[in-house]
Amino acid sequence: MVVVESRPIAEVAREIQVNEGTLGTWVSRYRQEHAGEEPPLNISERARLRELERENRELRMKTEFLGKPAAFFAQEHR
Repeated sequence: MVVVESRPIAEVAREIQVNEGTLGTWVSRYRQEHAGEEPPLNISERARLRELERENRELRMKTEFLGKPAAFFAQEHR
């Protein structure tokens, strides 16, 4: 379900009542063992992947930026 249908691990784990970490391990192991078997991405999938990678970078930068003031104020209240 995760590999074939590209559904989120958390969603599938809840549905089949398996720990999210366990399912993640299984999916990771499957992908490693079957790495050469996955079909290449088509153009729209590549574009979506690039967009998600860009969004991920932005969110990481925002999280890092917002974490600094939070750490400063937490340290100030000690």
